[in-house]
Amino acid sequence: MSQFLTLLQKEILEMWRNFKWVWVPIVFIILGVQEPLSTYYLPQIIDSIGGLPEGAVIEIPTPAPAQVLAGGLGQYNMMGFIIIILLCASLVAGEVKNGTAAMILVKPVKHGNYIAAKWAGALLLVWTSFFIGFLVTWYYTGLLFDWVPFDTFLGSFFIEGLWLSFIVTITLFFSSIFVVPGAAGFLAAAVAIILSLASSSLSHLLEWSPGLLPSYASSYLVEESLKRDGVIAITLTVVLLFILIFVAIRIFRKKELAA
Repeated sequence: MSQFLTLLQKEILEMWRNFKWVWVPIVFIILGVQEPLSTYYLPQIIDSIGGLPEGAVIEIPTPAPAQVLAGGLGQYNMMGFIIIILLCASLVAGEVKNGTAAMILVKPVKHGNYIAAKWAGALLLVWTSFFIGFLVTWYYTGLLFDWVPFDTFLGSFFIEGLWLSFIVTITLFFSSIFVVPGAAGFLAAAVAIILSLASSSLSHLLEWSPGLLPSYASSYLVEESLKRDGVIAITLTVVLLFILIFVAIRIFRKKELAA
């Protein structure tokens, strides 16, 4: 356990040195503030663009606060998705490629602790950044529209956070298998996109799919409750996270021993 904590401290320090603890939260804050501001000022934006017939009046109904907050989640599903893959694709593959992993593992360091520390450090960064960004979304939504109950906000945050954790884990999984970070990032993106599209298209058959977590997070904001299928999807996702990390450790250990 002490070895894992030492490696985790190394990961956190390394992310400070690379300014990841600065730029990732800032990007998530920018993503978080976009939806409530753009929705609130949409009439003024349309009016400033011009090109409408003289005397034309556009009446845009005021959206419900929960809908604005759900729209904010969409920003994390798109841009946040890309940021996480770019962030995690080189976590293991990059260190294997430049020889850093070999220098660390030549010491009495367990492969499991090495991968687990990478995973925990990435999750800590992503969850912290997402909480700050989504909290900004919630604050500006309340300020400009109306307040969504904070416990509802937390429930939605947890569900969406599990989806982002799945992206982190699947990217780290491929990063542990391939030496080239680009290949790891491409495969992680492909798996996540295919899973999301398949889950959305066949939602009546794949209610338990992790790919539907963003949908469950949005619906939780509106309905303030989670259906049985959502609970199953959450449970399955948590199980998959640990399975993926376990398999990643086994594959990485065999690959290193073979090398």
